[in-house]
Amino acid sequence: MRTLCASTLIGEFFVIGFAGLVAMKDPDLATSTVWTVSGIAMFLCLALCAVVTRPGGVALGWALQIALIASGFVVPTMFFMGAIFAALWWASVHYGRKIDEAKARFAAQADSPAPDAV
Repeated sequence: MRTLCASTLIGEFFVIGFAGLVAMKDPDLATSTVWTVSGIAMFLCLALCAVVTRPGGVALGWALQIALIASGFVVPTMFFMGAIFAALWWASVHYGRKIDEAKARFAAQADSPAPDAV
């Protein structure tokens, strides 16, 4: 699960950076505000890569997805991009857990003694 979720978060890191560049063109927003908010969100993406498998890590990831969608109120394209990344986050968590379960089953089978041949 960690690999899939981290890949999604790294993709979000770049999308948030590009959204910050787009938001800078809005004359109503201060450049310092845009980069403070974008920088914090980008940092959270990287920090979540490290804690995604810990308790609460997936929930924090969902909170980031909601914030990414909500950023569409500043950069309208982010409604679409946020929804895409929320779907990717769901897939990363869902299929990542399935992969982890399959790995655990395979490891358990490899550790169990082979039945005697008759």
